[in-house]
Amino acid sequence: MTRLLQMLFSLLLVRPLILLVLGLNVRSRQLLPKQGPAIIIANHNSHLDTLALMSLYPLSMQNQLRPVAAMDYFMQNPLLAWFATRIIGIIPLQRSVKAGEGDPLASSVEALQRGEILILFPEGSRGKPEQLGTFKSGIAHLAKRSPETPIIPVYMHGLGMALPKGEALLVPFFCDLFVGQPLSWQGDREGFMQTLTTAMNQLTKQAGFSSWE
Repeated sequence: MTRLLQMLFSLLLVRPLILLVLGLNVRSRQLLPKQGPAIIIANHNSHLDTLALMSLYPLSMQNQLRPVAAMDYFMQNPLLAWFATRIIGIIPLQRSVKAGEGDPLASSVEALQRGEILILFPEGSRGKPEQLGTFKSGIAHLAKRSPETPIIPVYMHGLGMALPKGEALLVPFFCDLFVGQPLSWQGDREGFMQTLTTAMNQLTKQAGFSSWE
């Protein structure tokens, strides 16, 4: 039943919204992982970001896509928590964990071990439209624990204008997605984080838009 609801959610809401109301142009789609384990990382400007990335995959793969989101956004509402975790497939992440209180990355590592595809936004929270914030180091800790997992950067342009942070009214705005070459853990956190940032900046240049500020 859950899988059927996931497919209906994608078919009746996600695809009409992203592909028909907004419109989506995807460059280098062939670089997207066709199966897991894999990690997709992207810039984060809108609540639509996750839906746009999920729309890139067929209905049969929706249950293999696992967006990672801070649990404080939705876990206080039981109905919203059920919908987010069971239908969208979100893995809730506890942002602040004291030493000895648990492993915040455990669920993400387990999902990769099951061969699923994670969707991550290394900035953590939504930023201003078309501006990139500093990547947080959580992605490096995850990559270190799953060093063989490919990490695919995706630059998204337009979603921050269609539904920016703090706005409730959707504005039809054609969106572009640019998929980069897969990356992998390099054994050094600082070097790895710099590689991710460089890869994203290269995608913006490929797109022909202004560089990130």
